Amino acid sequence: MLISVHMPKTGGLSFRAMLEEHFGGRFAHDYGDYPLAHSPEVRRQMALTASPEPDSEQLENIDCVHGHFLPVKYQPLASQRDCTFVTWLREPVTRLVSHYLYWQRTYDPLSAGTSVLHKRVMEEGWSLEDFCLAPELRNIYTQFLWSFPLQDFDFIGITEFFDVDFRYFCTAFLGNNLQPKRINQRDEESPVAGLDAAIVKRISDYHAEDVALYLEALRMREARVGAGMRAAGS
Repeated sequence: MLISVHMPKTGGLSFRAMLEEHFGGRFAHDYGDYPLAHSPEVRRQMALTASPEPDSEQLENIDCVHGHFLPVKYQPLASQRDCTFVTWLREPVTRLVSHYLYWQRTYDPLSAGTSVLHKRVMEEGWSLEDFCLAPELRNIYTQFLWSFPLQDFDFIGITEFFDVDFRYFCTAFLGNNLQPKRINQRDEESPVAGLDAAIVKRISDYHAEDVALYLEALRMREARVGAGMRAAGS
């Protein structure tokens, strides 16, 4: 089973579209946890208690699950069924700015799917700096990856290399050559362009744990690409 963790604003909807195309009726989405809508304690407890049973009806004939959830939720399943864990990461400051812009343009106070936090951001008039330095949004990657180290992923794509990493994933894990779909990618090429350098540094320092995770993911990618080049040349 492919377990795909959709980190907010990392290209997850585009990736989801490809997974849906490939797996068809064997695909299932898991967006009901709303991790950012809960405190860390509640979020972690929910993930631990919501782990599906390997023989549950909800997983019958399902080969891929994709959505916003803590990957630790599916760890018990992996102990009894062959699972491949994948995700995508994006430079943390750029991801935050993109997240803020997305929430600005998609806010619907009447939508049942609008989180309490999203409503607060909009109704209290948070600035970009307020958003990026909010305790609730600090180190999103670290929050999602509680008790699940990067090394436990079988694949980590880097959004800045989306096309290349997408092609690698399709070839290595799915055995196909699907082309990437572009969904919900309306942000400018560099969302942080024009921001004061001091503000960017302050945001980066505030999310130091996520920056460290991202840099480690880049090193893992470099090792993967290097190994592939060596294999191709042998």
